[in-house]
Amino acid sequence: MKREIIGVGSTEVEALSDAKKQLGIADDADVDFEVIQRPEKKKFGIFGGNPAKVKAWIDISPAQTAEDFIRNVLNAMNLKELTVEAEEIEKGVNFKIEGEDIGYVIGRRGETLDALQYLTSLVVNHKSEENYFKVTVNTGNYREKREKTLEILGRKVAFKVAKTGKKVSLEPMNPYERRIIHTAVQKVNGAYSESEGENANRHVVVLPDPKAKPYRKNNNYNRNRGRRPYTNTKPQEAPNPEAPKREPINEGGEFGLYGRIDK
Repeated sequence: MKREIIGVGSTEVEALSDAKKQLGIADDADVDFEVIQRPEKKKFGIFGGNPAKVKAWIDISPAQTAEDFIRNVLNAMNLKELTVEAEEIEKGVNFKIEGEDIGYVIGRRGETLDALQYLTSLVVNHKSEENYFKVTVNTGNYREKREKTLEILGRKVAFKVAKTGKKVSLEPMNPYERRIIHTAVQKVNGAYSESEGENANRHVVVLPDPKAKPYRKNNNYNRNRGRRPYTNTKPQEAPNPEAPKREPINEGGEFGLYGRIDK
């Protein structure tokens, strides 16, 4: 990927030097350039005249392009004190942003962070459709925490749907978060999930699985319903008045033989 800069100066040499300065390279470094306007002196020292203009360019990596864009956005947000660390991976790069005002970068439920990641990815990949370069922007392990929260939410909603038999619609989410919810729901029997809506309103709907067995809190419920109640018709023997009286044995202490039963 090329980075192009137009330098301006009273001479072509000064214009090239200005372009190198904007590119962030040394003045004696080699660079490809093209003179797009030669200097013209003013007539009679008053009329006309044009400065020299030189277009210079260098090849930069996608990772550097992404980092430059992120830093420019942070500067525009007046968040110059934040630090940006880049870790290059295979066919991609991970950025970690840290600082005191990091909440402005995260935004509500990570919306600003997601937007920054999305725009950075567009800048890097807008000229390369074949070799996609993956860009991830994170801060303070926010994405790991958010992923864990979504996993718990997906399982909780799936259990609720399997129990009640009623579908539940979640709030709109980006494709990455919806994928986490779908994966979590797949691990619960009796429920499945689908995505509905368009664009910003795209959300996950969790529905009861019609092929699953109905949920029952107690599988023995109503098993003996309709049967005749059992009655003991055997005559009772009269108690022996000479038999010694014995108190019932309680081996469970104050909680009874089978322990305490919480309702």
